[in-house]
Amino acid sequence: MSSTTPHITPEVVAEHGLSPEEYDRVLKAIGREPNLTELGIFSVMWSEHCSYKSSKIHLMKLPTTGPQVICGPGENAGVVDIGDGQAAIFKMESHNHPSYIEPYQGAATGVGGILRDVFTMGARPVANMNALRFGRPDHPKMKHLIAGVVHGIGGYGNCVGVPTVGGEVNFHPAYDGNILVNAMTVGIADTDKIFYSAASGIGNPIVYVGSKTGRDGIHGATMASADFGDDADAKRPTVQVGDPFTEKLLIEACLELMASDAIVAIQDMGAAGLTSSSVEMASKGGVGLHLKMDDVPQRETGMTTYEMMLSESQERMLMVLKPGREDFAEAIFKKWELDFAVIGHVTDTGRMVLEHKGEIVCDIPLAPLADDAPLYDRPSMPKDEYKLWSKVEPLGDIAESADIGADLVTLMGSPDIASRRWIWEQYDHMVGADTVQRPGGDAAVVRVHGAQKGIAISTDCTPRYCYADPYEGGKQAIAECYRNLSAVGSTPLAVTNCLNFANPQRPEIMAQLTGCLEGMGDACRALDFPIVSGNVSLYNESKATGGGSAILPTPAIGGIGLLADVDVMATVAFKAEGDAIWLIGGEGSHLGQTIWLREIAGREAGEAPKVDLAAERANADIVRALVADGKATAVHDIADGGLIVTIAEMALAGRIGATLNVTLTTASAFGEDQGRYVVTTAAGVDVPGAVKIGAVGGGTVAGVALETLRTAHEGFFPALMDSEL
Repeated sequence: MSSTTPHITPEVVAEHGLSPEEYDRVLKAIGREPNLTELGIFSVMWSEHCSYKSSKIHLMKLPTTGPQVICGPGENAGVVDIGDGQAAIFKMESHNHPSYIEPYQGAATGVGGILRDVFTMGARPVANMNALRFGRPDHPKMKHLIAGVVHGIGGYGNCVGVPTVGGEVNFHPAYDGNILVNAMTVGIADTDKIFYSAASGIGNPIVYVGSKTGRDGIHGATMASADFGDDADAKRPTVQVGDPFTEKLLIEACLELMASDAIVAIQDMGAAGLTSSSVEMASKGGVGLHLKMDDVPQRETGMTTYEMMLSESQERMLMVLKPGREDFAEAIFKKWELDFAVIGHVTDTGRMVLEHKGEIVCDIPLAPLADDAPLYDRPSMPKDEYKLWSKVEPLGDIAESADIGADLVTLMGSPDIASRRWIWEQYDHMVGADTVQRPGGDAAVVRVHGAQKGIAISTDCTPRYCYADPYEGGKQAIAECYRNLSAVGSTPLAVTNCLNFANPQRPEIMAQLTGCLEGMGDACRALDFPIVSGNVSLYNESKATGGGSAILPTPAIGGIGLLADVDVMATVAFKAEGDAIWLIGGEGSHLGQTIWLREIAGREAGEAPKVDLAAERANADIVRALVADGKATAVHDIADGGLIVTIAEMALAGRIGATLNVTLTTASAFGEDQGRYVVTTAAGVDVPGAVKIGAVGGGTVAGVALETLRTAHEGFFPALMDSEL
């Protein structure tokens, strides 16, 4: 085997993100020293981003099955049954490091990648969501990062013709040097036309379709598996460049080919590009492959095998076709003005063989790349030690608010509660004409095209809870998603996730990861809400901000629910004067880790609120029944800011105030106790087990005029971003 590569030195190994011990495993796997191409392939496949080597043993403890689950983790996306011979296919992915380095393209290609994960399984994408975390609003880089990310998401999603229907945004200094951009896509497919990635059929052609391969994104997966040093800007060439118009053509061409019987297996080229797509297809099928690199469509001259295999150029797919169907498939892709090339064939060797310019430049066994990647049970700090390490102050005595109305105005204009209108107005959330609940509610709702049923979608996580108590924070992230889906009247079906954490080689960070996963698992089991897909993003910390600052533990949850009839759906807006206001789940009392404590008292202290999973389930059942029976005129779950913020948001959405007949204390107004909802009903309609706390009407909430609240609520983002527009 020929190789022009110099001797592999320890420095070259380290540059590829492999430890000396991992390199020894490479030597044992192939029985000799690798050349540079082979080393590069091992480095990306064994990166944290592709192998989950620090998290896999813990992920295996999560509940992933249920009667509604057609396909759980391990494929491009999760698949759940929604009845009538149809399935929802969905997943959430991270694009954190690229979005910090180059926010527009980082966010845009994050959207493109998650779209491909979904349509590669045969689904037409119907909705995008996102979960964003930024640093301090007054940080000198933050306006640039916010503007770039939002414009990138909008620019890609709007052009490709898939509505962006909602999401969430948090701010905290912990994200100053490492923002988070998590993208989620939901698609719909027929259950008898779902496509998988396992290659089969010895001799079957391997086909490359989509855009040409360039040098953009090389080492993207490796870069995503390391923290930021002071040279973050120098990593800009590792960020991919996206073209949403090509992606739209690719969606249509793939779906047209999928309507035939030509495809044996299909995989998108995401992280690690041609390497991961080919390795995953072959290893899942237990076969080998032989690729001729000269036949890979290239947009730059003189590309090496190393560059072609590690490039993360966008809008590309890999397929195994049935023999004799090449011309048929090529005609479809040429019609859509996309590249199509037969670049190899399936073999029975169990090896990856790459040929370039008449020479074999790579010949390695496939099994070690996918199945024998290192698995680490990293040391994790015990819970009592973590509590000491986290330095979360006890709550102590809290003085009563001097003015609940004034505090409400402050909270309504604060970064984590202020209206996100400035963001979502830049997204086309109505393209496709099936969006029936727009951004701004508890969950977005999209009609299943041509049907009366709909899919509800929500993204949720409260990172400050996860830091204070990883176990309760993990439970709460699942529970809040379940609550938001229930609040619109849908039956929660399943979860995807994006687990964003810092350096797993630090025991305190592993304590966050394992604690959150334990809480998530317990919540999913209690709520019959299985996890069917997901992504892990580690090393989210930055030395550039001074001293190795880590993000807050952020296990972002994306959930979907099923609405039998989109005309029987709840929204947050108050509807009519005189409607009764009911509190389900009890009075607030918990001020630890609340937005009120942070924004008004200037403290991040106290325990995270406890999550009673039995109460979560029981209260959600009550709410869904009220919606299904047509008794609820408005519903909103109680989350950040507590009861009074929830009521203010309902009032602003409905442009009508509220008169409360309860005496508000700081704790009852702003406590963030879990499992609670505010529901309104027409006068005379009772809600058993709930407490009637007032009526809809007037022009104030807590003595504050709605226009004062609206000015505060709507003002934050325009004021912050004015200089960017």
